[in-house]
Amino acid sequence: MKNNSFDICIIGSGAGAGPIAFELTKAGFSVVILEKGPWIKTSQFTKDEIVATRRDSYIPSLHDEPQVIEWKDKNGNFVSKSNIHGGMNFWNGSCVGGSSNFMSAFFHRLKPNDFKLLSQYGEIQGANIADWPITYEELEPYYSKVESVVGISGKVIKHSTLEPRSTEDFPYPPLSENIVSHWIDKATETLGYLSVPIPRGILSLPKEQRNACYYSGYCGSYGCSSDAKASSRVTLLNKALETKNCTIIPMAKAYHLETNGKGKVIKAYYHDFEKNIFSIDAKIFVIAAQAIETSRLLLLSKNKEFPNGLANNSGNVGKNLLFSAGALGSGYFFKSDFSEEDFKNIMIPGLFVNRAIQNWYEIDDNSFNGKAKGGSIDFLWEHSNPIRKAIKQKWDEEGQLLYGSEFKKKLFSYFTETRKLTFEVFNDWLPNDNCFVSLDPKVIDKWGVPVAKIRFQNHKHDLKVGAFLAKKAEEVLKIMGAKNISSETSSSPPANLQAGGCRFGNDAKTSVLNKNCRAHEVENLYISDGSFMPTGGSVPYTWTIYANSFRVADKILERLK
Repeated sequence: MKNNSFDICIIGSGAGAGPIAFELTKAGFSVVILEKGPWIKTSQFTKDEIVATRRDSYIPSLHDEPQVIEWKDKNGNFVSKSNIHGGMNFWNGSCVGGSSNFMSAFFHRLKPNDFKLLSQYGEIQGANIADWPITYEELEPYYSKVESVVGISGKVIKHSTLEPRSTEDFPYPPLSENIVSHWIDKATETLGYLSVPIPRGILSLPKEQRNACYYSGYCGSYGCSSDAKASSRVTLLNKALETKNCTIIPMAKAYHLETNGKGKVIKAYYHDFEKNIFSIDAKIFVIAAQAIETSRLLLLSKNKEFPNGLANNSGNVGKNLLFSAGALGSGYFFKSDFSEEDFKNIMIPGLFVNRAIQNWYEIDDNSFNGKAKGGSIDFLWEHSNPIRKAIKQKWDEEGQLLYGSEFKKKLFSYFTETRKLTFEVFNDWLPNDNCFVSLDPKVIDKWGVPVAKIRFQNHKHDLKVGAFLAKKAEEVLKIMGAKNISSETSSSPPANLQAGGCRFGNDAKTSVLNKNCRAHEVENLYISDGSFMPTGGSVPYTWTIYANSFRVADKILERLK
């Protein structure tokens, strides 16, 4: 068994890990990162739809590492099933840099009311709502730090729900936009709303060794071949490696953290892909393996001191798992409805939409019996994937399968005479007793380790908020001249937006971590991915995970110095 000693051991390498490695190595401390996936370099990322989205090449094989998914059937009973032969899974980007390699990089800040959901809006029956133990003001400097260090492009527009800022604007100008962005602006103005530019973790101008975006149109689910996208790997880990104080070990599957019987972790054990066992000694241990796997690792690390799992004597590990609630919708623009010039501009590939509406981040409507927490509406083009688009065209209006020349004719029309504008609604997935991670008692992975069992159930309030916002977005599409407008809310969780499971708080009886994201019960264990969040807010989580990880890095530095 090989043994190595470092100042800090980080498990995981995504958005929660990068800032820790960046700051601690820069300060001269030795850092080792255990990443369960491979080390994929920029030159290896291509716009291959088969690789990126049809074959799940960037996540583990479900034969090697299945998960057990538990949900309510139509009779209201919970049923569970291993996904070893496919189906829903909650793996995201298992490689150096984690899922930040494959994000769409919509970078919204949380707003002050996201930090005090309970005190500002009150209890909701069946939801385990809690205020954060920190305020927006405490996190704000770290949001600003992410803007400059990681690199965010955009334009700050003054509006009624704009969060307080210590900087006037973003360090990089907005990315180039399609003409439809200005149509959204006009439509919202007509309706008395305001559309605002969406900040993106994508460079509009070069930064150091990183190139600017070249507008391929393939962001979500794809690695960036220009390094414009603000992945942890490109923006932070590469810098950490330059200090010579950072060691990254890919294909290292952490499965157990050993304690000394006195509330301190002394060793991390991991398997390589050939099932060999190694260990790491460190002064400080940081888990940033994404919410589900972080909870799983703690539950696997049980011993006499922690019989229910590491840092879990309170029984809170894995509980109050979060996803993102909301809705999806779309409308179609047909060539026959527009001038030749306008439609030509609509069809320009690669240019961004980058528009959001946040007028209802707080809802004041009679249907909610007073003020309620709302959400954000983001507009974007249908994903560029041609295979996915083509598959959806294989049926005629009567639901009959198309073949030959008829199918070719429909494909040609769709790709040359139609463009689909979509929207995503983001609102809180309320934490509840039936959304959590545990260990499955029967199913194991290729190393013989129990897999994560994921129960999910949303709160009915989530769907009500999502449907309210979706109707507002539909109104905008109608004013713009879109046809075949539709939307839907769903109780299924988006696998790429997961948080919670190790919420932070001031009371050790109801939380896993203290306000600095150190485990209440373990003096040298920190968690810096999205697991810390007691509520998720109404925007994607990435910017907040980055910001909080920089904050946690400062707390660790204070301790070590």
